Amino acid sequence: MKATCWMGPNKMEVTTVPDPKILNQGDCIVKITSTAICGSDLHLYNAFIPALEPGDVLGHEFMGEVVEVGRNVNRLEVGDRIVVPFPIACGVCRACKNELFSVCENSNPNAWLAEKLMGHSPAGIYGYTHLLGGFAGGQAEYARVPFADVGPLRVPESLSDDQVLFLSDILPTGYMGAEMCNIQKGDTIAVWGCGPVGQFAIASAYMLGAERVIAIDRFPYRLDIARERLGAVTINYEEVDSVPDVLKDLTAGRGPDACIDAVGVEGHSHGLFYVHDRAKQMMRMQSDRPIALREAILSCANGGTVSVIGVYGGLIDKFPMNAVMNRSLTIKTGQCHVHRYMKPLLDRIEKGEIDPTFVITHHLPLDMAARGYEMFNNKEDNCEKVVLKA
Repeated sequence: MKATCWMGPNKMEVTTVPDPKILNQGDCIVKITSTAICGSDLHLYNAFIPALEPGDVLGHEFMGEVVEVGRNVNRLEVGDRIVVPFPIACGVCRACKNELFSVCENSNPNAWLAEKLMGHSPAGIYGYTHLLGGFAGGQAEYARVPFADVGPLRVPESLSDDQVLFLSDILPTGYMGAEMCNIQKGDTIAVWGCGPVGQFAIASAYMLGAERVIAIDRFPYRLDIARERLGAVTINYEEVDSVPDVLKDLTAGRGPDACIDAVGVEGHSHGLFYVHDRAKQMMRMQSDRPIALREAILSCANGGTVSVIGVYGGLIDKFPMNAVMNRSLTIKTGQCHVHRYMKPLLDRIEKGEIDPTFVITHHLPLDMAARGYEMFNNKEDNCEKVVLKA
């Protein structure tokens, strides 16, 4: 089959790899109809996340048709149309029983490797390094889905692939980011990053009752989407001296009630912190650029919540723990527990409360995946979200 493979930093190839097979009788095989390039895939593309090997198949946002099931699969049948959540969860461990699916205790066969870096292992994830299991991803013609009775969600034929594809990751991730803010009527929420996850965090904050959402980015087309499609107040951080100062001005000096970091490892800025972070990265003394996280902490109102849904890959420097402790801030974070949100968000889509297709700017055939990565990474042609058709 054809699959999108990482071949080295900034080098992707669509090449032929072996077809997936049933390895456990709880598996199913899916023929991919739609898949997408995620912002967190760019961290792999740029080699900021460890334990990638040339030839690894990427992609953790995918859906399609079930073409084969193991004999222990009871919920799915050949022909079912499904969306697959990006965390792989067993459904029976303590974490899964508590709906903490992204920290499943049984799905990462390389748990020992993750433990060396993180202390404990999270769940396995499709197409996201050997640190998280080495599972082949879904930017391919077919994919193997372990624990098929636990994760995949059947979707109705009345909805297009574009409407439901993002239930695999970015829509639940944005929603969880907003949910962790414990939004109350009248709250102001600030969101760093207007990529697809940030856009869904903005939309979700409004759905959950925020009065005002302030969106922060540097690309005009992303800010236009946030302002014109979602109604956010926007800040281009390249046009201001200090984002925290602007946020104080917009909130009568208090700061936002909660702040969402939807940026993560590859934060940008035009200040000294950016120069510091880039220098430490080049010297391999630091893996991440936590600019958005620092600003979110320094901007948040006293007693507020900082919600972190941007992906981080390792160690960070200049973390303002003094502000967190002395100002009674709460930090909530995590890879999204996607299984928990898929059906409720599908219901919202069916009711017309949100149409996730607004983030899609490009459709490409799978053969052009390498070009899709290049466009998305370099923000060419106002690229916000690339959907690949297998």
